[in-house]
Amino acid sequence: MEKKHEFQPYIPAEKTPPEFTATAVIAGVILAVVFGAANAYLGLRVGLTVSASIPAAVISMGVLRVILKRESILESNMVQTIGSAGESLAAGAIFTIPALFLWAEEGAAPVPSPLEIFLIALSGGLLGVSFMIPLRNALIVKEHKTLPYPEGTACAEVLLAGEKSGTGAGSVFIGMGIAAIVKLVTDLFRLAKGVISFPVKALKTMFSVQIYPALLGVGYICGAKIASYMFAGGILGWFVLIPAIAIFGGETILYPGTVPLSQMYETGGASALWSSYIRYMGAGAVAAGGLISLIRSLPLIFSTFKASLKGFGNKANGSRTENDLDIRATLGISAAVIILLWLAPIVPVSLLGAAFIAVFGFFFATVSSRMTGLVGGSNNPVSGMTIATLLVCTIMLKLTGENGARAMTAAIAIGSVICIIASVAGDTSQDLKTGYILGATPKKQQIGELIGITAAAAAIGGVMLLLNAAWGFGSEELAAPQATLMKMIVEGVLEGNLPWALVFMGVFIAAAVELLGIPVLPVAIGLYLPFELTAAIMIGGLIRLAADKKEKASPNGILFCSGLIAGEGLAGILTALLAVFGISERLDLSENLSFGNAGTSILLAAMIILIYRSAVKGEKIKE
Repeated sequence: MEKKHEFQPYIPAEKTPPEFTATAVIAGVILAVVFGAANAYLGLRVGLTVSASIPAAVISMGVLRVILKRESILESNMVQTIGSAGESLAAGAIFTIPALFLWAEEGAAPVPSPLEIFLIALSGGLLGVSFMIPLRNALIVKEHKTLPYPEGTACAEVLLAGEKSGTGAGSVFIGMGIAAIVKLVTDLFRLAKGVISFPVKALKTMFSVQIYPALLGVGYICGAKIASYMFAGGILGWFVLIPAIAIFGGETILYPGTVPLSQMYETGGASALWSSYIRYMGAGAVAAGGLISLIRSLPLIFSTFKASLKGFGNKANGSRTENDLDIRATLGISAAVIILLWLAPIVPVSLLGAAFIAVFGFFFATVSSRMTGLVGGSNNPVSGMTIATLLVCTIMLKLTGENGARAMTAAIAIGSVICIIASVAGDTSQDLKTGYILGATPKKQQIGELIGITAAAAAIGGVMLLLNAAWGFGSEELAAPQATLMKMIVEGVLEGNLPWALVFMGVFIAAAVELLGIPVLPVAIGLYLPFELTAAIMIGGLIRLAADKKEKASPNGILFCSGLIAGEGLAGILTALLAVFGISERLDLSENLSFGNAGTSILLAAMIILIYRSAVKGEKIKE
């Protein structure tokens, strides 16, 4: 009988090159903390995060191959596996946990402790990995040809390209350095402003654009199309809705405002109108966009769940490349985490809430693992899953008689764990796909994921407390848009104190956008965010458009922009640390030397030129 042709990885199962080494673990843990912190800062600023797999891969190659002269591609893959875990955990955590800080600021709940944040983040991360492991054979192996896992495949190609040519790590490190310099010049030394703005008096609004490198980098990585959708939402909010309110409002007092609209505009300008009204419309649009995305995915979700369960826990053979963590270990970890969430007094989750996490968490981990294989992590509707979870569990809590601060914090704790589960499961799937192509040992990768999750969870609480102490969530510096939305949803269900007319206006804006065949979420996020952020993201998208016309593939630009995001995130954390200890005030040079709008414009122009040149010149790496 002729043997059926099977996929052959780059490193065959018979070979055992160095993989799970002390060097790889240490380097991976450092990257997990660095990229976790950087993505937490980015997500709290703009409500978006970016994948860390490719930058982690090129940095690991740069450190292991160039500096330490180590040749094993599986060792480099282990570094990126552990390192990217920090980004996925941070992405789930910052979408929900800051809501607890916002309630603490209002006096509605106590400030969450580092231990509480650690337990919530660690629980979600461990469950996300554990729930996905039994599905690896069904999703990664058996459906190798039908589930491409775009980020995982791209990461494997980057690592394979590094075997034959340079690593490209220089582009990442240069981007990190430049972004750090710009961030320190604008926010620490204050030699230039971080935003260019001027009033549009005829429309009673304002045009503004931030010059921060991370925003330009996000726009470049997302591309012109997605950036334009976000920009369209910004235009709708700031050049249609705000002028309409300002021009036609007159002496009307419109809830939740407490003064006439004309007075509000005179004292606070367009920003006051955005804060009081447009952000509620944006919240309704984002919530509707997330649910629309989830509803449209329901056929795929249920077919995914059914197909995945058929191959649950099956093993093809006992070779090195098919060796997963024992199912008893994953079930033991899952059971221990669920019990910990129930019994730990510091985490506000009851037995019913723990059972809810077990059921919904496994369901959404399965959905996330498969959907990232089809559409990639960027299009995975994690926010929609979280919104659906919050709505169901908040209604459930209300029906069981729970209310007040305990019900609010319990809903966010449950939503946080499930959001992190979905985010981490998707990232774990991408990493295991990379390992499958390269010939990694799944068991070692899975242990690496657990290590990266633990390291990132230990750091994320400190990062959140530091950033909140420096600027405060919900402030201009850290809008925390996703967490603010989740907070509003929980409050709206439990207390009914939202301006529902504004929220439903946003819902119908989302419905109109959906009917036009345009992706709802990017437009909704653009409506929800301050215009200066979406304008900067649009500039980044236009740079990508110009670069792609000259060079169809622009891998150096993506690596450089990944460096910009990481560099600004790290510099932002340093700035926050200096602000908390009162050192930043002594470093403020704006009174004696400031270049004002001219300096800001020069910095913006310089960043545009640098990003464009990085995309069209230099060492090429296949994406």
